[in-house]
Amino acid sequence: MISMRLLHALLLAGTSIAAITVTIPAVAASAELGKIDTVVVIYAENRSFDNIYGTFPGARGLQGLKPADYQQVDRNGEPFKELPPIWTGLTAKGVTPPVSQAQTEHLANAPFAIDDPDGFNISDAVVTRDLWHRFYEEQMQIDGGKNDRFVAYADAGALVMGNYAQAKQQLWDVAKTYTLADNFFQGAFGGSFLNHFALVCACIPTYPNADQSPAKDSISKVEADGVTLTPAVNAPASAIDGVPKFANSNNLTPDFYAVNTMQPPYQPSANPPAEGQDKALADPSKATTLPPQHDVTIGDLLTAKGVDWAWYAGAWQAALDGKNAQPTPNFQYHHQPFNYFVQFAPGTAARAEHLRDGGLNGTAFIADIDAGKLPAVTFYKPQGNLNQHAGYASVGAGDAHIADLIAHLEKSPQWEHMLVVVTYDENGGFWDHVAPPKADRWGPGSRIPALIVSPFARKGFVDHTQYDTTSILRFITTRWRLPVLPGLIERDKALAAHSEPPMGDLTAALDL
Repeated sequence: MISMRLLHALLLAGTSIAAITVTIPAVAASAELGKIDTVVVIYAENRSFDNIYGTFPGARGLQGLKPADYQQVDRNGEPFKELPPIWTGLTAKGVTPPVSQAQTEHLANAPFAIDDPDGFNISDAVVTRDLWHRFYEEQMQIDGGKNDRFVAYADAGALVMGNYAQAKQQLWDVAKTYTLADNFFQGAFGGSFLNHFALVCACIPTYPNADQSPAKDSISKVEADGVTLTPAVNAPASAIDGVPKFANSNNLTPDFYAVNTMQPPYQPSANPPAEGQDKALADPSKATTLPPQHDVTIGDLLTAKGVDWAWYAGAWQAALDGKNAQPTPNFQYHHQPFNYFVQFAPGTAARAEHLRDGGLNGTAFIADIDAGKLPAVTFYKPQGNLNQHAGYASVGAGDAHIADLIAHLEKSPQWEHMLVVVTYDENGGFWDHVAPPKADRWGPGSRIPALIVSPFARKGFVDHTQYDTTSILRFITTRWRLPVLPGLIERDKALAAHSEPPMGDLTAALDL
């Protein structure tokens, strides 16, 4: 079997993936998995499990929790007598109906329903304000598994404890029909940027020699434990008094791993090209432009095996054409992980073949669904206003969009041999009461929702198997007998070192 090191070297040398022969591992996929010949991954945004499915029947949710399971403590470790207000208010700026900061004062130290008719009565169609969802802050919030400092290390005060309890989402009906995984965790601590890398390569991006680069001021200041951010000298002592402040909470670790949002080196990118330079590139002099990455991705392994695949990005072409806008389509540049890798640079055959426009509102993706033209492994990323990200998208709009996609997939000519995974990149800063399993330096992070939708999915089932984002890669690897990405091996080694079971590969959700 070709090693990852050799495959990496061949890529760096410019060898075509199509020219690389990969011998399959000795352990073959089961014959039953051969019944599935199309895998579709729909990757939504920024919701913890408890935030959306905390009241789902039969799931490990908010029912029956005791105060010790949810009460939050201040930065000094003392329980809050009441939660701090939601700083700047519950709803996003300019959203109607507005809920001001003053209206959110004196909440009990407990979870609360955003959509409670006797409370804020804010429906899932309303866009709420954004919350921190960052690499170091999340680890400080998790507090070694106690999950009791989400309020203390948030910029949104009490909002971290909010959830939707009215069960009006269409995806609830999908979950009741198929399988809901209630023990599924985000692959990496922090935000969307890092968790998209977890999805496609189980790897951590790097910025070589960052201390001598335009990003030198983006190196975070971290305490000796490698987890805790160094506080600023003027940091409020209590979360009641204000948002925490740090000496430097930024995009890079002290050893130059990129863990918070940085921009792709290629267009489309939030960083435009440098004046007079190649229009297909992002300006490398910008501190937030990540240098091209060189890791092997799941796409490379599929290509080497001759398995067709694609990443469909909603509004991709609109963004390339300079027609991105808020609130629609609000294309998010850092949600496109393959656009960070040198093997998918502008002008490459791999980019032209595998990075596809999902169309505005997913129309191009839906057309391929209806025509039965989806590649064997298909990823779909909704455009910004349809991805459920707090701050600029509502839960309801994304829920309706994804439910519509499921309806099309169920009618697709490929449906009889299809597996669909609907999940979220990360928790978006929202609290969840279940402690993530202890593994490696990078994760896993908080619990997130995941739905397994397929003719082979167990019907009306809640799957308690331990999964994380990399479980999707594990399934793909097993089904097509691919080499195992190093990050998957390292994750399971780290879990074993903490006496935790390995991550599942989604097969427990299936009836084959």
